[in-house]
Amino acid sequence: MVERVVPEGKRQRRRPTKQGAVLSERLIVETALNLIAQHGAEALSVRRLGAALGADPSALYRYFRNTDALMLAVADELIGRAQQGWAPTGYWRADLRAIGLRIHGSYRSNPQAALLAAHRTTGRPHEMRAVETVLGVLREAGFPDGLAVRVYHAFVDQALAFAAQDAATLALPSAAKEADAEVWQEVYGRLTSDTHPHIAATFPLLAADMRGSGYPFALELMLDAVAALKPVADAR
Repeated sequence: MVERVVPEGKRQRRRPTKQGAVLSERLIVETALNLIAQHGAEALSVRRLGAALGADPSALYRYFRNTDALMLAVADELIGRAQQGWAPTGYWRADLRAIGLRIHGSYRSNPQAALLAAHRTTGRPHEMRAVETVLGVLREAGFPDGLAVRVYHAFVDQALAFAAQDAATLALPSAAKEADAEVWQEVYGRLTSDTHPHIAATFPLLAADMRGSGYPFALELMLDAVAALKPVADAR
């Protein structure tokens, strides 16, 4: 795409597409997410997106100045989905736990898109609301501003890093995922106490734990560390 985006107030396409829908930014983003989910990131082109929408590809320029702007909107949509249905409890730890798990879950639910989006800073409404929310949870709980910012940074980076890693695993072809899973049984399961005593002693637990994501436990470790740093005045 080239930079010739139409101002928001003039961009609406009132004539329905071939599918009978009126083109909008939201429809384009949702269609892009579906394309990525079905065919991978390489499927996201102006031509294929236009075909999926039943619209002339040039119409997309009215909404996004280039493909990177579209990707930022896709990334922001994942952030927005993570926030749907969340409500504060007034307890900082419970609130951060819920937010972290929602972020992680949103990206895991859209692994192909997560590979493109987890490392991006969108500067769009959903991201702004998420930043405001997390900082609000921390500041209202009594964290000094400097500490609130540092906790926010570590908290979000941890959630996104695990989300990207787990999404990459989920996005693997089935054969590759099966091969990775077999490594634990076929390689680690055959190690003996003579050569690898700690692996051999813990293998049943290790193999079972490695089947899932390490994020929930890592999140609890972080919350424990944050609690240790929190001013004593309010322990909630």
